[in-house]
Amino acid sequence: QVQLVESGGGLVQAGGSLRLSCAASGGTFSSYAMAWFRQASGKEREFVGGISWSGGSAYVVDSVKGRFTISRDNAKNTVYLQMNSLKPEDTAVYYCAARLGHGARYPTYDSWGRGSQVTVSS
Repeated sequence: QVQLVESGGGLVQAGGSLRLSCAASGGTFSSYAMAWFRQASGKEREFVGGISWSGGSAYVVDSVKGRFTISRDNAKNTVYLQMNSLKPEDTAVYYCAARLGHGARYPTYDSWGRGSQVTVSS
């Protein structure tokens, strides 16, 4: 399985921006569909968005549409989550996930990072 390490989280004021990165190792990165999830304190983990193996197809949920963008650089084995116009309700631990496949969205993912905390202050 591929190993994933997230970075780029932190504390930001509402309306600000952050870019999360997820570096992959131990596999052929371009063979994997990638995704971002988040889990707020006391809540279940939720899907934020996913991206296909080539980066040609990307999907984000309605709650972040127009504010968050997912991209990937297969030459760097890295997937990104650009987060703009952040809101306090975006506060959560953000997780990167992967699974073999070509699509942008799957019901399950096999490999997970440890997460990166994002805190948005009002």
